[in-house]
Amino acid sequence: MRNDIAARAKEIALELTSWPSVTGSIDEANYAERLASFLEHFDKVWTLPIENDPTGRSNVFALKQGRSNKTIVLTGHFDVVSIEDFGSLQDLAFQSEKLKTEIVVKLKATGENPAALADFQSGNFLPGRGLLDMKAGLAAGIAAMEFYKGELSILFLAVSDEEERSAGARSAAPLLRKIADDNVLDIELVINLDAISDQGDGSVGRVITYGSIGKQLITAFVHGKQTHAGYPQDGVNAAYVAAELVTEFELASDLSETTDGEIAAPPTALYAKDLKQHYNVTTPAQAFVYWNTMQHKRSPAQVFELVMAHAQKAVDRAHKRTGHEIDLISYAELEKRAGQKAAKQVASLNLPEQSRLATAEMVAAANLTKPTVIMGFGSIPYPAVLMSDHKLRGAIENAVRPFAIGSVNYFAGISDMSFFGEASGDLSIVAANTPIWDTGFMMPEAAGYPCINLGPWGRDYHQWLERLHAPYAFEVLPLALLAVIDAVAALS
Repeated sequence: MRNDIAARAKEIALELTSWPSVTGSIDEANYAERLASFLEHFDKVWTLPIENDPTGRSNVFALKQGRSNKTIVLTGHFDVVSIEDFGSLQDLAFQSEKLKTEIVVKLKATGENPAALADFQSGNFLPGRGLLDMKAGLAAGIAAMEFYKGELSILFLAVSDEEERSAGARSAAPLLRKIADDNVLDIELVINLDAISDQGDGSVGRVITYGSIGKQLITAFVHGKQTHAGYPQDGVNAAYVAAELVTEFELASDLSETTDGEIAAPPTALYAKDLKQHYNVTTPAQAFVYWNTMQHKRSPAQVFELVMAHAQKAVDRAHKRTGHEIDLISYAELEKRAGQKAAKQVASLNLPEQSRLATAEMVAAANLTKPTVIMGFGSIPYPAVLMSDHKLRGAIENAVRPFAIGSVNYFAGISDMSFFGEASGDLSIVAANTPIWDTGFMMPEAAGYPCINLGPWGRDYHQWLERLHAPYAFEVLPLALLAVIDAVAALS
């Protein structure tokens, strides 16, 4: 069976990769029906549209009905990032084997990235947009589902839009329990099939993760006091205050959480700009900054408390330098002062930009007279999730040990596990301090199932040299998935 399932996993992976599905494109919208047709040999296959999705995208479900109601869910996303970074090789971005030939020629000619060239020449790595992230994972799941001969039922779920707003997972997660009830399924485990980056020998990538890191997008809207640049002491330059905030938050160690030796990345500024549109000698009146913060077990309330403490330090330094008092408030307090909520923003704008515009609207409505820094959240929160069933975890670890697969607590990249797994932390403070909560996006409760990630590994995903370690993805991963499914079946 080993050779047969490996050949099938590779065949499926290359086929799925050859179908373009860049996030937000018509190809992504059409992908669901194409994938559903590909899966029609299973017992039941259907698609469900994402409600109010501007591009008309859908999720795909396929059920292999077993003799038992005990069910494993295999899930992952089929959208991929854009292909502009491939340059002259864009036409081959989805044709893995042809692309490999041309990449080797290019790397030999230019001498760039000798490590990538060595990987391709080894015969162990394959390129292609989305092959690593994450269609090889989907392929391993489909192949395992096809070869599975046991009693459990298997539900395959492929979702849209993981790369931007997780619209697919946010739509699918609250439906899982109804789908389970309608089909008399008892969901025991959700297996996410996403890829892990490993720049070494594969030991980092050959792992199960029993949870996924959480993410909050922290925002700071600075409302300053304009003045002529010849008299800077008469005002408060919003760009300067923003710079103090950037300095204060950059790599702040207490916002980097550590669990069992696993370290969440500290914050780094993703955006920092004043809002001045034209040149003149007036200082910027407003500025906007945002950062990702990563969490393990820390609640959003604890995160926001730390955020406000750091912001206060930055504001205190700005006060000392400018001689002007500067207020520090939360977005919830700004809404209270304004006596209203922000209007819905233009849906085509990214979520942080929608949040910026909504905050600016509230600043105007509140008629702020003092320089003020407003701290809030600017995008979809990704709750940290972690499996709580230690008996199930032990069974899974025993199942994958023969495949030299290790384990860690947290998937280090943001993932859709946040919506399927067991989430920690109340999101009420996020809801209160996110300007576009329920207008820019809808946030479901996490489905609350035991959830792991078991997917392929490779290097440089989201880049033109994205490459999959093929022997693991095709020869090991499908068998490891089958072993996990058997382990769950054996649990009483």
